[in-house]
Amino acid sequence: MGEQLTVRMPEELAAKLEEAARILRRSRSDVVRLALERFLQEILQEDEGALAPRPIELVRDLLGRFESGIPDLGRRHREHLLERLRRSRSPH
Repeated sequence: MGEQLTVRMPEELAAKLEEAARILRRSRSDVVRLALERFLQEILQEDEGALAPRPIELVRDLLGRFESGIPDLGRRHREHLLERLRRSRSPH
């Protein structure tokens, strides 16, 4: 086998690893190797070896932008909404 790697993990994760190894009837090292291979296949594009794009990057061009003119609308949206409702209910 190739290189050796030591990994520290929380007890809960170690217990799950132990259980997976028992169910699969494989060593803990085999289970870690299989999991790492699967993880790397998911995040790396096989053909280019580059990181796969994040999901947001796949739809960024579909997302719109709205300018309200209210600079703190994102942080205080509830307050602005309540104020707008109060103004619409009060007689002018």
